Amino acid sequence: VMNSIIVYHGGTEVVKEPLCNYGRKNLDFGLGFYVTNIREQAITWANNMSRNRNKPALLNRYKLNKEALLKEAKCKIFNAYNEEWLRIIIANRAGLNVANEFDYVEGGVANDRVVDTVNLFIAGLIDLNGALRELSKHQPNNQMCILNQDVINKYLIYDGTEEL
Repeated sequence: VMNSIIVYHGGTEVVKEPLCNYGRKNLDFGLGFYVTNIREQAITWANNMSRNRNKPALLNRYKLNKEALLKEAKCKIFNAYNEEWLRIIIANRAGLNVANEFDYVEGGVANDRVVDTVNLFIAGLIDLNGALRELSKHQPNNQMCILNQDVINKYLIYDGTEEL
């Protein structure tokens, strides 16, 4: 496919036909199929799941026609940890699934490095400006969440799985 990028989904299952309505609802960008363009990040996710589930770590690879997707689907891209990112993460983690107005959301992961700040903000122990100041110190990693099955079917092509 022209203009495709390689993206990865780390886990313990071979996922040839990704589904957007399978999995946990209270993740960063809600219920969707998560991939990343950062191979090392997907490997870390796969290894964590492998330990938790006591199954082999697998890295699923896909070609994503991101250029066409961005033109044709309803997309939200966060280039930094900002107030809107923080509010979406908090609402989705509370199970409100606010990102479901989009077909595709991309941005930083609320991982161990930043989740403490998010939790302090939720608990009211730091204010919004304090939270944003703290988050600005971190270089965002990247996660892409596809929330629409038609978008998966049209723009994401399975390209193999490797055991780690």
